[in-house]
Amino acid sequence: MKKFLVISALGKDQSGIVKQLSKAILDSGCNVEDSRMTVLGGEFALIELISGHWSAVAKLENQLPALEKKLELTIVAKHTEPRATRKDMVPYMVDVVVMDHPGIVHDVAEFFAGRNINIEELSSWTYPAAHTGTPMFSLNMTISVPADLNIGRLRQEFTEFCDYLNLDATLEPSRQ
Repeated sequence: MKKFLVISALGKDQSGIVKQLSKAILDSGCNVEDSRMTVLGGEFALIELISGHWSAVAKLENQLPALEKKLELTIVAKHTEPRATRKDMVPYMVDVVVMDHPGIVHDVAEFFAGRNINIEELSSWTYPAAHTGTPMFSLNMTISVPADLNIGRLRQEFTEFCDYLNLDATLEPSRQ
């Protein structure tokens, strides 16, 4: 029977972290089902969903304290179950670009939470605008829209919300 483990790791960025973590996963007999890795500031951050037979997962868990010390990371592992597929939800992509200022993620999250729409994945970053160097903020996320929700009304409310906050944004069906 397949078991699942979520591993998160955070620590000073250095070359070879992914290689060593993925080798430990492979050597234990586990598989990476899903993962996100990035460098934020000078820190490396990772979150992965690992699967394997119960004995392989246990073997990997036993290796984590040594890896934590060797790679100078803080590693947290938690057992989980596979996510149930919801047929009553439709995936949509949201892209937002705006001049950077505090509260953008909160405002967008509040808009969707107020409509019982779950944010499945979110990435954001800042960058200087071409030619002017103005600090810009970009947000990309996948949301799960209830299939019975009126998408036309949602689009209209989202457009009004974006106009009010001066956000350049799109709300489109996911192509995945």
